[in-house]
Amino acid sequence: MSADLINALIGGMMIGVAASALLIFNGRIMGISGILNGALKFNKSDFGWRFSFLMGLFSGAIILKAFYPGVFDVPQAGWIEVVIGGVLVGVGTTIGSGCTSGHGVCGISRMSPRSLIATVTFMLFGFLTVGVFRHLF
Repeated sequence: MSADLINALIGGMMIGVAASALLIFNGRIMGISGILNGALKFNKSDFGWRFSFLMGLFSGAIILKAFYPGVFDVPQAGWIEVVIGGVLVGVGTTIGSGCTSGHGVCGISRMSPRSLIATVTFMLFGFLTVGVFRHLF
């Protein structure tokens, strides 16, 4: 078994454990857009766990960058592309009532028909976008 496959399996298990723990202990679904949206509202009753979750994401990325810097070697985009991409993601998560992590990881595991449709839609448009940009641009 290759190191990449082992790392992917370990990462997938960690995501599954984290999603399950958040649902079991907090009764919350692990959708990043919902967690971020709730944290930005500064509701004192649940701000602590939301902030901790988000800081865990950021610190995990920093630690990963320190130990495996090549993971972040991706084609660079200009500010215009980044802003347009960010706006599209924000609009998409609003329209879809959640993001890929909430629907794809947590929704499908709970057998949610809405999440299944949302995840299939995300994937189809992702494939379409890659196909268009690779062949036309």
